[in-house]
Amino acid sequence: MLAILAPGQGAQTPAMLAPWLELPGVADQLGELAEAAGVDLLAHGTVSDADTIRDTAIAQPLIVAASLLSFRQLLARLDATATDVADVAAGHSVGELAAAAVAGVLTDASAVALVGERARLMASAAAENPSGMAAVLGGDPDEVAAAIEAAGAWPANVNGGGQVVAAGTHEAIAALVAAPPAKARVVPLQVAGAFHTPLMASAGTAFAAVAASWEATDPVLPLLSNADGEVVTDRHDALARIARQITSPVRWDLCQATLAERGVTAVLELAPGGVLTGLARRTLPDVVRVAIKSPDDLGAAAELVAEHALSRTETPQTGRKGDA
Repeated sequence: MLAILAPGQGAQTPAMLAPWLELPGVADQLGELAEAAGVDLLAHGTVSDADTIRDTAIAQPLIVAASLLSFRQLLARLDATATDVADVAAGHSVGELAAAAVAGVLTDASAVALVGERARLMASAAAENPSGMAAVLGGDPDEVAAAIEAAGAWPANVNGGGQVVAAGTHEAIAALVAAPPAKARVVPLQVAGAFHTPLMASAGTAFAAVAASWEATDPVLPLLSNADGEVVTDRHDALARIARQITSPVRWDLCQATLAERGVTAVLELAPGGVLTGLARRTLPDVVRVAIKSPDDLGAAAELVAEHALSRTETPQTGRKGDA
């Protein structure tokens, strides 16, 4: 059983789309996605520097576009559809929108357009509320939670494997760095705001209104929610959860727990891959992992699909196996 995973913000690197543009049809696909997002993805994916693509309004559509380009290239290589190759889809933070496209809730262009709206609203909210994030590595979970609260911050990403990302004002992050939990390291992150916290309230409210009227369809694959790791089977619920995610913690630990419960034997992380397979190495150690970082990884991805994708007897309404 195979899961498709889509990475979140921070996975981007300069020139990460350059090798993909050497493949037939990718330039045209990227042009369509760039037009939908309202962002020059060609320039930002090939020549823009690290500081430029760190901008939330650029990073988010760039990452989702890279994930979807790599997924479509894999499907073309296999002459397959999403339901032929995957049993479940999940994405971390903004990656949940890429996963929604993989699961058939959104088209690729619609997903990137919606991400563009999300990114601009979150960048605006971050400008209104100067803030940041820091990774807390190790430590007792209860002590980590207490230290984050004592500093006046929030647990924005609960990633599992002893990793929590705290978010808050710059003062709160500085207080956490100054008083870390026992047996834990606190590493400030180069991000533009305290995502997945109440400091994103203006973005959350505005984006919820946008998402409520966005065209979508019900998933054709089980789609996991960042809110609680549960399977989402309704398009309206999927978009509502994606909207709430802006101000709520990403519970990637619960998503990984659901993957384990569903008997996933392999995870394939879409481009720009590496972060989520790294987390899976600690929390799902017996699961085979492949990350797509460049077109050179498509062969290994195709082999993974051949080895671990099972015949489908699930219905998208229930996400449960049939008796056959």
